[in-house]
Amino acid sequence: MASRSNFSQREKSFFAKPRGGVKTVEWSAGILKLIDQAQLPLREEMLECRRVADVARAIKNLNVRGAPAIGVAAAYGLALAARQSVAESREELLADLERAATELRSTRPTAVNLAWAVERVLRAAQDCAGGAADLRQRVLAEAHTIWSEDEAACRRLGAAGADLVGDGSRILTHCNAGGLATVGYGTALGVIRAAHGQGKRLHVFVDETRPVLQGARLTAWELAQEGIPLTLITDNMAGHFMSRGQIDLVIVGADRIAANGDTANKIGTCSVAVLAKEHGLPFYVAAPTSTIDLALPAGDAIPIEERDPDEVLCVLGRRIAPEGVVAANPAFDVTHHRYITAIVTEVGVIRPPFEPALRAAVSAAQPEASTT
Repeated sequence: MASRSNFSQREKSFFAKPRGGVKTVEWSAGILKLIDQAQLPLREEMLECRRVADVARAIKNLNVRGAPAIGVAAAYGLALAARQSVAESREELLADLERAATELRSTRPTAVNLAWAVERVLRAAQDCAGGAADLRQRVLAEAHTIWSEDEAACRRLGAAGADLVGDGSRILTHCNAGGLATVGYGTALGVIRAAHGQGKRLHVFVDETRPVLQGARLTAWELAQEGIPLTLITDNMAGHFMSRGQIDLVIVGADRIAANGDTANKIGTCSVAVLAKEHGLPFYVAAPTSTIDLALPAGDAIPIEERDPDEVLCVLGRRIAPEGVVAANPAFDVTHHRYITAIVTEVGVIRPPFEPALRAAVSAAQPEASTT
């Protein structure tokens, strides 16, 4: 079972001062350490994963969340599986890794980064010609590489997207696409961080993001740590502020982008996109190329995760609906590409027509990206 610990002084340094992000996922002496996002902002705890089952549970329970972050966590989950396996032969170890991969893939279906990272580590293992010991080292090395690439990709993405943000911009964002959703820098918040770092004056309107409140709990917390001015609003206030001319642009993240540019993101994103279109505001999606799924032609093929209805029936563990009430809880919705002004990636800003541009971006990002 995963264990918990309070932040050490070194770990607390990521929160005490603005550092351009946090270290969400860390491998240390054979242990995968995760910031427990389910506890933020009330408690700052580290979750220590020693077995692949610990990682699978952390992904499922939203202790770690955000498409890039869960992809990296899953990669390290395979490294843990390799360590805990008693297999002595290459073939036996590969079989153990396949079983661990099946467990990890089953945790959350919408974010393509998870399956992408798992498949990439498996390919690295299968391509390793050595014995079991060499294979274990290769699996961990690939997980480290995926971690490093995510950090670099988000910083490049942020720099590319910062050009879309003018001085004095008032930005609306939805859910959390910050350092907590990646290994440390962020996608949508990476753009905001980069613009802020350039000295641009910004103000961010943060949707609270029902039902799990990732905006109120996580995005507001990250922006406050960075000293970036913000206003927290409920999800149904976005249209009000747009209609009064108080929003200049929208930036959100993504969990999967189909070949035609349709984008899955946290539930409520589609509504924000439609409102932005109606009010003539640019709507930007920020995501690394590992989030692009060229195998899916359009957004209606993206699997939508259905989560526990108690997340809707309760707030922070306290029931708010009468007993017997039935709730639906789709975790994501799909925004049609006609509502998207541009998609910001680590290889640049992509504009319509999206399909050829997305294919070119994935090709340009190789070997970091995948078409599966």
